[in-house]
Amino acid sequence: MMITASVTGMVLSAMPIGDYDKRLVILTKERGKIAVFAKGARRQNSAFLACSQPFSFGEFMLYEGKNSYNLVSVDITNYFDELRRDLEAAYYGMYFCELTDYFTHENEDGTYALKLLYQSLRALTQKSIKRPLVKSIFELKLIAVNGLAPQVFSCVKCGKTDSFSYFNKEAGGMLCNSCKEKSAGSVKISAATIYTMQYIISSSIGKLYTFTVSQEVMSELKVCVESYIGLYIDKKMKSLDLLKKLF
Repeated sequence: MMITASVTGMVLSAMPIGDYDKRLVILTKERGKIAVFAKGARRQNSAFLACSQPFSFGEFMLYEGKNSYNLVSVDITNYFDELRRDLEAAYYGMYFCELTDYFTHENEDGTYALKLLYQSLRALTQKSIKRPLVKSIFELKLIAVNGLAPQVFSCVKCGKTDSFSYFNKEAGGMLCNSCKEKSAGSVKISAATIYTMQYIISSSIGKLYTFTVSQEVMSELKVCVESYIGLYIDKKMKSLDLLKKLF
């Protein structure tokens, strides 16, 4: 008897297999990140041709084999065509998918990570918020979703909740004026940047992309988030390298 499962998810990546098939990596609400084989997806008349591309979001009906999933049918509700038509936005989106792939796993609740990815891809299509800010917000919130957020509400060392203005990636967050003397590599940042990080970490996903920041805050935020997230990544993100080279 065929065992089928219906999952809601988004295609993170697609890789050709053999002459006509594809191997999809899909982030799902119900089962976390899973690998799915889409047979015949590379044929021009395949019903899976359009849906087996990154950013495709919808309901996937799967045949659950002993060691793998096979795609049976699909109902895509959003292809994110706006991203596909904008090269810069597409590269940002590819990076978001690659980073999500890195931080998610099979057999876990993928609801929060999926919602974050979905809303972040939508934000890339909005002109009201600059893409570098979307990137920093996404990176910091994704770390927070995985329980790895830096401590930005008090001094990491002594717990003081005021007079902290130095970010130290190795220490794991903010340091007060006294404690920073004992920690090399601390970066002084503005109160506005501290508040921005606090807001990103503590806010619901629906409120993440509702603000803008000054260029000074953007620069400080970028330095803090990129240096911190680098502590937890032990591989090169190919899409990020391409993004930096092209834009």
